[in-house]
Amino acid sequence: MTEPLVLLPGMMCDARVFAPQIDAFSRERAVMVAPLGQGERIEQIATWLLGQLPDRFALAGLSMGGIVAMEILHRAPARVTRLCLMDTDPLAEPPQVAAMREPWIVRARAGRLDEVMREAFRPSFLAPGPGRVEVMNLMQAMAMDLGPEMFVRQSRALQRRGDQQGTLRRCKVPALVMCGEHDAMTTPKRHEFMAELIPGAGLEIVADAGHIPTLEQPAAVIEALRAWVDQEPGARE
Repeated sequence: MTEPLVLLPGMMCDARVFAPQIDAFSRERAVMVAPLGQGERIEQIATWLLGQLPDRFALAGLSMGGIVAMEILHRAPARVTRLCLMDTDPLAEPPQVAAMREPWIVRARAGRLDEVMREAFRPSFLAPGPGRVEVMNLMQAMAMDLGPEMFVRQSRALQRRGDQQGTLRRCKVPALVMCGEHDAMTTPKRHEFMAELIPGAGLEIVADAGHIPTLEQPAAVIEALRAWVDQEPGARE
């Protein structure tokens, strides 16, 4: 039986960040995009999602979605049939980054979310080229649609997140670690480290992509995801 595919978007993103992948995979399997707004801790978000998701599912998370995916694996490993982590981080938030979020939270609550998002998500996080502007515009549109309260909840969750290295070491399902080669937010080196933590994980560094490879290089991401979902449960690279 083909398991459903659950996609978890990044901070201040919705299903639009996975639009090409939804189009490709929804022709052959159930695809769900789950929101990340229920709670101010990663643990609360994961617990809420586990109450909404199918009994067993393939799980792919981008950026903050990857952080939530690791917590879901930690809480319910028997329900996750395979895991894909994209442009994310298994480590706890560094204190300096957590502190940096505080003025952003204040400004977002004061009605300046558009300004905060332009500061928090910079063009340099994406690959250079003419497609950068279109992706930046979509990122801004998704953030403004989700609104300041979502920004505050997600910021608090990221500030308080724990270390998931132990969770990854215990992963027993087919796993793929993916990252854009130009990702300056969560670097390829960090993803090499993650892939080494997970027994038998595959590693895909996407050329000409940055922090949002699902939109920057959708065809390459679809190809890598297809190999991952077709991998036999007992097979390891």
